[in-house]
Amino acid sequence: MLEMQLRQLLPKGAQYTKIETIQSLWSGYGEISRYAIDDLHMPHLANCNDASINSKQLPSTLIVKYIHPPATSVHPKGWNTSTSHQRKLSSYVNEWQFYRWYAEIANDVNLAVSSTYSKVPQYYGGYCPDKAHQNFNACLLMEDLDAVGFVGRANMIDKPVANHSTIMAGITWLANFHAVFLQHEITKVWKIGTYWHLATRPDEWKAMPESALKHAASRIDKTLNAAKYQTLVHGDAKLANFCFKVSTDHSEPQLAAVDFQYVGQGAGTKDLVYFLGSCLYHDDLARYFSGYVDAYFAALSTSLENLKPSNIDVNALEQEWRALIPFAFADFERFLIGWSPRHAKRCAFSAEQTVSALQQL
Repeated sequence: MLEMQLRQLLPKGAQYTKIETIQSLWSGYGEISRYAIDDLHMPHLANCNDASINSKQLPSTLIVKYIHPPATSVHPKGWNTSTSHQRKLSSYVNEWQFYRWYAEIANDVNLAVSSTYSKVPQYYGGYCPDKAHQNFNACLLMEDLDAVGFVGRANMIDKPVANHSTIMAGITWLANFHAVFLQHEITKVWKIGTYWHLATRPDEWKAMPESALKHAASRIDKTLNAAKYQTLVHGDAKLANFCFKVSTDHSEPQLAAVDFQYVGQGAGTKDLVYFLGSCLYHDDLARYFSGYVDAYFAALSTSLENLKPSNIDVNALEQEWRALIPFAFADFERFLIGWSPRHAKRCAFSAEQTVSALQQL
């Protein structure tokens, strides 16, 4: 099936060779691989789904994300349910829509000139059903970030705490991404971003023990979704979903983000809280969180100054998104308690923030 899709997506006569499998997809739903493309001068032909890409030139290597769900999936945490399966399929459709409609906006070279830049892989084409169905399979052709210098990965960073420059680079990426999409109408991807939001996690909610958080889950969800200022959130902005380009002058590294399955509308706070939780653990999260939040809003303000949107009150936005921080913690805590109650991301600081959210309801 993949070979047939590649022949349809690549120009007629183009030669391609699989170099390596980079990783398998979650629960065995496919793989991400690197392919060599032999003819650099052959223009990319339009396919039935992506008529807008017919003028692009193919690079020497491409990343191919192939989605082909197994007959029987095995979930690491045991969540092998119909709801889980449909959510995964829907997320792949969602990612395809992001690359089709929004990746080029994020990669706008004019934004790079103003330093309001949030690099994502360039999209070269793909096939994906518009809806999840029984015989689902899909294929995305994307830029090879290694080939353009983004060779660093999270597993190259000392654990458990990412270094300061890396965290600041991630904060800058998020601030730029959120600023750019605050001024765009978002209609092609999920109305609510993140992989843990309540509407997509009924099984995990049911698995929670009786508690104030369980009973308040819907109100917390509604509080986040009612934010006046909505942008495009990555939805899974953990450190592992960023690739790094380290500068030769030892300045802040540049970042590119991958894995946009759970992108959608939301307050940028949700990405920020989740990102910092992936970089800092326990005492370090409590110690450094406030400073990094300040850095995020400073970067967001700078990005918005560069973009000069006409309909955004930056002070009001910051006030609203800061107020939502405890609710973002509580929302993710609700998911973890049901999904994996002993997860390492559950800590005293997140519990304190959750209590704060509950007290405000």
